[in-house]
Amino acid sequence: MAKSYKYYLAGKWIASSTKIRVESPYDDSLVGTVSAATKKEYTKAIDAAQKAFETTRSLPSYVRERICLEIADGLIKNREKFARIMTLEMGKAIRDARLEVDRAINCFRIAAEEAKRIGGEIMDLDWTVGSEERVGLIRRFPVGVVAGISPFNFPLNLVAHKVAPAIASGCPMVLKPASKTPIVALMLAELIDKTELPKGAFSVLPGSSKESTPLIEDPRIKLITFTGSSPVGWWIKAHSGETKTVLELGGNAGVAVADDADVDLAVSRLVYGAFGQAGQSCISVQRIFVHEKVYNQFVRKFRAAIKKIKIGNPLNDKTDLGPMVDIESAKRTEGWIKEALADGAKLLAGGKRRKRVLQPTLLGNVKPKMNVCSQEAFAPLAVLFKYKNFKKMIGQINNSEFGLQAGVFTQRIKDIFYAFKYIETGGVMINDIPTYRADHMPYGGVKSSGVGREGIKYGIEDMTEIKILGLNLK
Repeated sequence: MAKSYKYYLAGKWIASSTKIRVESPYDDSLVGTVSAATKKEYTKAIDAAQKAFETTRSLPSYVRERICLEIADGLIKNREKFARIMTLEMGKAIRDARLEVDRAINCFRIAAEEAKRIGGEIMDLDWTVGSEERVGLIRRFPVGVVAGISPFNFPLNLVAHKVAPAIASGCPMVLKPASKTPIVALMLAELIDKTELPKGAFSVLPGSSKESTPLIEDPRIKLITFTGSSPVGWWIKAHSGETKTVLELGGNAGVAVADDADVDLAVSRLVYGAFGQAGQSCISVQRIFVHEKVYNQFVRKFRAAIKKIKIGNPLNDKTDLGPMVDIESAKRTEGWIKEALADGAKLLAGGKRRKRVLQPTLLGNVKPKMNVCSQEAFAPLAVLFKYKNFKKMIGQINNSEFGLQAGVFTQRIKDIFYAFKYIETGGVMINDIPTYRADHMPYGGVKSSGVGREGIKYGIEDMTEIKILGLNLK
């Protein structure tokens, strides 16, 4: 029998009459029912967080470190439980779910380290006449209550990227998890509830966008950190007044495979980058630009690699690719594929859909304006372009409203630094896929892909404000 979950409000577990049904994308089975919060509860959580801030802002760094390490230990002890629920909720392969738990563990460990490193600097102020013997002491202080809004595709690790820096910096957080995947966030709350984090400093409230508007409108919220679609993210920014926002949004990542590239390496990485997690990642590989000298070799090897992808029950350890999260997304992508084929694109692999499962699909002979190229697919779909000139190809990668991450496979140092300088993204991965992300690195995009950076240290910087103490020692 499926379990019923209460929401977590300021240290208390509360049931409500309104329920969210969480169903498996693989077989429609009921994973669990989750109590949904109303505007009233979101406001109560903000009230409690504001009160808790008086304590969290003064927590010693060793206490914040200890809390983060306790959460990491709890994840280690419950690794398989978290992975299984994540697979049931979202449909990702169990092997990928285990890796996500490991990454979340790492996030809290990194946060434990960074909690001790929120230092400052001493600045001499005597640069002008009249400022002799003046010194500035610069430090960072927590901003206050943070609203976290997380997506469905990484329901644990992208929650960790919001919660861990909040705890490390001394900021209370009210978290709204995605309605499709709220259970893992509530399980994380169970771990956090056992730590010495003050009650009220953390709440997890699943609910509708309509009911959660206090997270956007309440002036006591000092920072909104949102990960999700570009339209929703920019809407939040437009409606959040003077509240600071960090937006990690969409992408249609471009990758270049140069004529001197290690083609086997490129193929092995790109197969995972394009089709891992059914392509449901904002840094999933979507547009692949291959030099004409290695194009045929690359296509042959890439198609062969696609054939080896095992599709099936995501709870099976041998499964590589499971379902997309909902039928609407699968049908939309299938429609884009059919539109592209009608407009002259060539189907090189896949293309068929069975319910929510879309075969790993590769298209050639595409045009930049096709939806499969210009929009974010967020699906197991990649398209191929052939190129001759490296610099012109960089311009093609930039021909996108998005700018999250890109990848370049080449050995030429001058081309590497040209790509780093001119590709309009927040990150450029050399001899790897744009899907690569280390949890301590600065991560974020430009253009429609967002504003601000995640990565624990950089999340802490967003959750703290610089303040200077001016000292006149004369």
